[in-house]
Amino acid sequence: MVRSKLKAVGLLTVVLALAGCGRTTLPSSSANEVGMSDDRLRLAGTIIKEAISSKEFPGAVLLIARKGKVVLREAFGESQWIPQHKPMAVDMIFDLASLTKPIATATSIMILAERGQVSFWDRVKMFVPEFSTYTDAWGLKGEEARLWHLLTHTSGLPPYTDAAEAAKILGQPCSTEALVQFIAQLKKNAPAGKDFDYSCLDYITLAHIIRNITGQTIAEFSAENIFKPLGMDHTFYNPPPKFLDRCVPTLVIDGKPLLGVVHDPLARLQGGISGNAGLFSTADDLAIFSQMILAKGEWKGRRILSPLSVERMTSVYPKAPGAGRGLGWDISSAFASNGGDIFGPHSFGHSGYTGTSIWIDPETETVVIFLTNSIHPDNTGKIIPLRSRVANIVASAIVKK
Repeated sequence: MVRSKLKAVGLLTVVLALAGCGRTTLPSSSANEVGMSDDRLRLAGTIIKEAISSKEFPGAVLLIARKGKVVLREAFGESQWIPQHKPMAVDMIFDLASLTKPIATATSIMILAERGQVSFWDRVKMFVPEFSTYTDAWGLKGEEARLWHLLTHTSGLPPYTDAAEAAKILGQPCSTEALVQFIAQLKKNAPAGKDFDYSCLDYITLAHIIRNITGQTIAEFSAENIFKPLGMDHTFYNPPPKFLDRCVPTLVIDGKPLLGVVHDPLARLQGGISGNAGLFSTADDLAIFSQMILAKGEWKGRRILSPLSVERMTSVYPKAPGAGRGLGWDISSAFASNGGDIFGPHSFGHSGYTGTSIWIDPETETVVIFLTNSIHPDNTGKIIPLRSRVANIVASAIVKK
């Protein structure tokens, strides 16, 4: 009798565990059920296949969701050409590149702001004393950079710095703290707040600030406060060995593709954990994150952000209107072409150098997740024009608002 009860309890545990697993993906639906045209949506697959046939990139995963339901989830082409050909699958894990910025870093900073541990008016020098101020030709100094300048790419920092040159000074790998001290002393291109200059260095600095405040790396903090609560089980830095067979390789270096190793040189210099790049994920995990954003910070009863924080992140920051950026997300900057031409002015998203992109439209409750391996194998792939065309097709497929 006891054994039967234990067996029943064990079976119930398995059932509940499986049910829990089911909750970590969005439910599926037909396009028609959520007011979309299936015929129009199919056009996206057609142009993706044409691009792959033209060798513009090896493969892709496209996920379209509306009103909290996935209406299209499809893999195209191949995940790699080198060292051997391998088909793409919908559950493969991509190097997200700069999608790391809004998903891990900006969201983490916003969580700290909600907890009262940081203010966007805090001077960067509070956390990085070495952070230099712009000085003009007459020796006049500009305004000191604040955290909102880093978040909106208006700090005056240059877009990037040579990782090989930094490694000569700092060693390889180096700590984020050492790299940020190096970055802090770089000559600023403009006074803080004057110009929008998209910069990976801004977000590397933010990751250091997160560690300064919490004692955790951006990998540890984002996992504990974002990905684990959301059930994003395939979102992490430095993918564990058991997931390497599902990782999509990027650039081929010395005859071997980067597999489960971040492509971004500055992130690699830090051992794969950085504020500007380094995050890996799947289309389904990104759909969960996107739905949390659409639901004003909550998913399945787990609140990650407050509604006002989501609004601030996804609308143009009023102190930097010329940037076209929110606190982490891109709304209307020159880098926002992945949103296409048809989605409304309140839509937002981001893209990544490796060929990844997300676009979210709260007005129609639509998510476009388009993940490609466009830099495999030799960094000659083309993806930017196609992103815009895919977004236009998805927007045009919404026939009932």
